[in-house]
Amino acid sequence: MKKVKTQEAVGLTLCHDITAVRDGFKGRAFRRGHVITAEDVDKLLDLGKRHLYIWEEQAGEIHEEDAALRLAAMTPMDNADYSAPSEGKVGLTAREDGLFRVNVPLLDAVNAIGDITITTLPDHYPVKAGQALAGMRIVPLVCPEAEIEEAERLCRESETPLFRLLPYRRGVKAGIIVTGSEVYSGRIQDKFEPVVRRKLGAFGAEILGCIFCDDDLDMLSAAIRRFRDRGAEVIVMTGGMSVDPDDLTPTAIRDSGAEVVTQGLPAQPGNMFTLAYLGETVLMGVPGAAIHRETTIFDVILPQVFAGEPFTRAELLGLGDGGLCQQCGQCRWPNCTFGRY
Repeated sequence: MKKVKTQEAVGLTLCHDITAVRDGFKGRAFRRGHVITAEDVDKLLDLGKRHLYIWEEQAGEIHEEDAALRLAAMTPMDNADYSAPSEGKVGLTAREDGLFRVNVPLLDAVNAIGDITITTLPDHYPVKAGQALAGMRIVPLVCPEAEIEEAERLCRESETPLFRLLPYRRGVKAGIIVTGSEVYSGRIQDKFEPVVRRKLGAFGAEILGCIFCDDDLDMLSAAIRRFRDRGAEVIVMTGGMSVDPDDLTPTAIRDSGAEVVTQGLPAQPGNMFTLAYLGETVLMGVPGAAIHRETTIFDVILPQVFAGEPFTRAELLGLGDGGLCQQCGQCRWPNCTFGRY
């Protein structure tokens, strides 16, 4: 591209959009590819454009809009849509509800290339259909095409895509087990079941029922087996999650033969949360904070459970950075710092 005086640009082709900002309006006044006319000169000068950038084909260079299109093509998605280029950038929007995953090391490597900038929602972010996920652009009007080629190579050679949107599985069969002699005997009214039903129901789960158990290991183990025999894919266990010797829920989970990923998490509220896998069944031990706190680590974990992607211990340990709830007067989760991993 070359820089020319506006008065000398008549008949030449504009190589970038020109935006007008005035009286509260911001929008495109001239589109890339527009051929400058004599009538345009005064309008451009009124916009403060004393010089214009005119497109010239040069080997090895790529225009910002073409670069944005190629950046989008690096990571095609079946359930999200890329916008057409506007002011040199493309946006990515979710087409359905789900868990947004970002290959963060790959993103960092691509953003380290020259003038490329890709911004996204955080990894593991629960999103709704229509929500913006990412934006892509280069910083200048043109950049060396070799930079785009390098980004394409990195994405092509990566085993995991740059972006994924994992849709929530609907109709997942779920069982609830409530533990505690005080509830089992009827001395106090259970408050866990309605909370768990509401949170599972938000993901379209099929609730198989709720089993109330005494503080008895055999009874707890039998309840787990009953739900497993009925095809439960998720079993949520509440009560008995602290470190007291008679709190048996974690013991029952281990004795079921499940592989325990973590017993306890670096997150508050929800420190005592337990997560395990018994074959394809997810077992969760939920601490008492879920009764009286609107958002706990239980809410953070559920989107990935219903997206069907198993947790690793490293992911759960990563909750420490951002694992402290700020206890805002009005909860805004997930639009806050809590539960990043």
